[in-house]
Amino acid sequence: MADDDRLRTVDEHLAIVLDGIGSIDPIELTLLDAQGLLLAENVSADFPLPSFDNSAMDGYAVRAIDTRDAAEGDPTVLQVVGDVAAGARARSGMGPGLAMRIMTGAPIPAGADAVIPLEDTDRGLARVAVGRPVRTGECLRRAGEDLAAGAPALGAGAALGPQQLALLAALGRDRVTVRPRPRVTILSTGSELIEVGRTPSFGEVIDSNSYMIAAAARDAGADARRIGIVADDHSALLDALENQLLRADVLVTTGGVSMGAYDVVKEALSELGTVEFTKVAMQPGRPQGFGHLGNKVPIFCLPGNPVSSLVSFETFVRPAIRKLLGKRSLNRATVQATALEGATSTHGTRQYRRGVLHRESSGGYSVSFIGGPGSHLLASLALSNCLVVIDEEVTSVSAGEQVTVVPLLLSNR
Repeated sequence: MADDDRLRTVDEHLAIVLDGIGSIDPIELTLLDAQGLLLAENVSADFPLPSFDNSAMDGYAVRAIDTRDAAEGDPTVLQVVGDVAAGARARSGMGPGLAMRIMTGAPIPAGADAVIPLEDTDRGLARVAVGRPVRTGECLRRAGEDLAAGAPALGAGAALGPQQLALLAALGRDRVTVRPRPRVTILSTGSELIEVGRTPSFGEVIDSNSYMIAAAARDAGADARRIGIVADDHSALLDALENQLLRADVLVTTGGVSMGAYDVVKEALSELGTVEFTKVAMQPGRPQGFGHLGNKVPIFCLPGNPVSSLVSFETFVRPAIRKLLGKRSLNRATVQATALEGATSTHGTRQYRRGVLHRESSGGYSVSFIGGPGSHLLASLALSNCLVVIDEEVTSVSAGEQVTVVPLLLSNR
């Protein structure tokens, strides 16, 4: 563990974080449990899709040649020799001059090469009048026209949304190998903290950080779990962390990373692994800790003030979670917006201001700042829907200028 008096840039610290994030072994999951994850195997079709020729419409299976002279005023009349329902297990057959009533999805009878939709007939039962010629192959779904047997269906790295899960199900796959959701464990440190549901006495603060960070981790795609509060006690913190080393892929603590006399996080972590505490040129969120515990479990030690904690999560932890998920895009997409008021910043520091992003009738964006610079202002954080990024070399923003905005939208997967 080392303290770095030089301010590290945001980009430098993020590079160190991402370099320290490995991978998680793929696992096999049921289809619905795999939703939102990335496929970790190549999937091919074991059989053609569709697996048999079937009707695309409710109508009559016919031979196209038998309808060549049909016209609206002079229909061709064919004898109806049976029905073919969807789900028919045996294939029926028919000869020249005949027709069979057929449902959508039902197997095409042997001898038929087209389907005439109901609306182009008189819907007869014993005989049917066909009012126009039918083309060979009309209203047929050919076996293998979607996927031939042995053809690639989905490749490793494919994101599994509803349509991909539908394809896997159609191919008979009820389980697939995927990149799993990282197990992220969150704990808050501080003897002043109490659990939600209690009324705080003088000097006590209700723990909100663990709920916020757990929710943010879930939004990033992780399997997040909060384990509550750990007091400023060396042994208690060691025990809490050691108990999670085999249960977590990522550990996140909030609080106890500043230069205060009672910050025990640094001291305790030195006994479990290699964690570096440093100062990053950002506001809020300057004090940061990152490293590994036990068998290379990454740990993020975030500041305790709620705004600092969320900004730190968005800047460093969220990209790490997305890397573990195998995502190509690690950071949230940004937009350019017109600042509705001015703001100042310190040269050399990247500032993250809370904002409210508006969509203009012109299609562009505007943004208003909300809340002051204090990193404890949770109410204004709850009213915001974005972070406004003021780069290191910028010391002031005037109303009307374009600024970079990070929308804090749900589920950017």
